Amino acid sequence: MTESNNQSSQQDAALLVKLRQKQGTWVEWGQAIAQLQKNGHHPQDIFEATGFEPIQQNQVVVASQVYSSLEKCGSHPETLAHYQTRGSDVLYELRLLTQEDRATTANLTFQHKIDADEVREIAKAVKDFSRFPMLPEGFSHHPGDAVAYQAWKLARQKSDLQERSRLIAKGLRFAASQTARTQLEQLLVDFTVVPKRPAPTYPFYRLETDDDLPRILPVIGEWPLATADLKSVPLITEIEPFRIVKFAGEQAWVSLPGWKVLLGAEDPVVIMGKSDLFPNKHQINVEPVLIVIDRAQRKWDDTSYFVFDNNGELDFQWFETEAQSQEIKLLGKIIVIVRPKKILDEEFTKDAWQIDE
Repeated sequence: MTESNNQSSQQDAALLVKLRQKQGTWVEWGQAIAQLQKNGHHPQDIFEATGFEPIQQNQVVVASQVYSSLEKCGSHPETLAHYQTRGSDVLYELRLLTQEDRATTANLTFQHKIDADEVREIAKAVKDFSRFPMLPEGFSHHPGDAVAYQAWKLARQKSDLQERSRLIAKGLRFAASQTARTQLEQLLVDFTVVPKRPAPTYPFYRLETDDDLPRILPVIGEWPLATADLKSVPLITEIEPFRIVKFAGEQAWVSLPGWKVLLGAEDPVVIMGKSDLFPNKHQINVEPVLIVIDRAQRKWDDTSYFVFDNNGELDFQWFETEAQSQEIKLLGKIIVIVRPKKILDEEFTKDAWQIDE
């Protein structure tokens, strides 16, 4: 073992001791776990050595990264001091926000003593609010106004006076600007109900049969061919559950059935994701999905979901009106979301003689 490898092993051992004995703050634990994982330690091995379960490891690693962004973006000293010793579950829920929104929202959660059960709703309100090309009338960029706007919008949809009052009170609790408070206070005398327009359904497809999962094979060339041509094609490994194939380098392909919606696409590309990217009240289990985007379809319509740039990152959204999409550069339309084929008994299908019978 070289001197550098020996030194790295000693450092890893020291980190494991630190975690096992719970030395330092949870932020330091997250940084230590991230370093161990970067050095090749599997989460299960870290669990056995320290007692930190894999799901807890993920939480403190991500939350410690969020905490670092709070430091960079200038969260209040009181906020930093508070979350340095507690609240990793709260900061974890801010992971999908921009660094600037993380900092201001963390200040808000500290100010209002928000717990882990409520922070997810707060983060979603801020995330949704950030997508507006123009701020709604009366509401500012402050995350408190983002939460107030969400409460104002929901209150206008309620005819039940008790539920309406509860939402107005919630909005007034978080509103940061006087103009936002005025918008909410107007609902105390204006009882007009604005019906909620239902969002369109997501274009999910389920792979049902083996024929829906074709194999992808490399083409060597045209006969006659040299032996070297045959040997030059690398071994192809399929990645389940969609049989994605990677070649040398970063290129990869996936083969999908010839559905009409795919055949009609002019410039389709595929993004891999999880089904919880698209909330569904009927969804029970989170599963991998393929999100097919047609980059040629960039004209807004009210029955589709679009992909767009949100501060340098791809984001998905349904825009209820064309005005909401005018200030945002639409990058393509979601035409298909593909679920994997369901396997009822994976062990059963592995026995060829059972299938033949």
